[in-house]
Amino acid sequence: MSLSPQIQISGRTLLPPEFDNCPLEAILVMIIEMLERLIAHNDNIPLSHSNLTRFHSRAVPGISVADYLRRIVKYASIEKAVVLLTLIYVDRICDFHKSFTLSSLTSHRFLITALTAGSKAVSDIYCTNTHFAKVGGITLQELNLLELEFCQMIHWRLACNHQLLQQYYVSLVRTSSRYVISS
Repeated sequence: MSLSPQIQISGRTLLPPEFDNCPLEAILVMIIEMLERLIAHNDNIPLSHSNLTRFHSRAVPGISVADYLRRIVKYASIEKAVVLLTLIYVDRICDFHKSFTLSSLTSHRFLITALTAGSKAVSDIYCTNTHFAKVGGITLQELNLLELEFCQMIHWRLACNHQLLQQYYVSLVRTSSRYVISS
């Protein structure tokens, strides 16, 4: 039985213990909070030619990370597990590539690529790259190149088990200022 996300304790909304029962919107809010904190921190790191990647845009995109993520989730019917998987991908890439940072210049291209690859890794039904490219506002050719680069950067470790997703969910809720897990 999942609790209604409207129940509040000390100004924080209660969420169910399992991510499977959590509303997608709550997961999006928490991930957006986390991404915005990470991006604000990483935007202070000086950019050098040696740490440029295919994920770097020439300029900060005109759409916020929050709106961009919500757009992709809505128009590509992204599942909760895939949204959570993007956090695992951030950690995996950073483990393998210490100089990679999620910033205002990399976040949008990283998100469309991570959600594309993640959908293929864990969803039974997913959109084509053509559809993802249209939703993400990039060309099909660019998405294909980004996806290949992404898979190589994480050493093709695209899948994960339910337990790891659950651990990331619990950690995400613990760092949230808006939510708490019900006991």
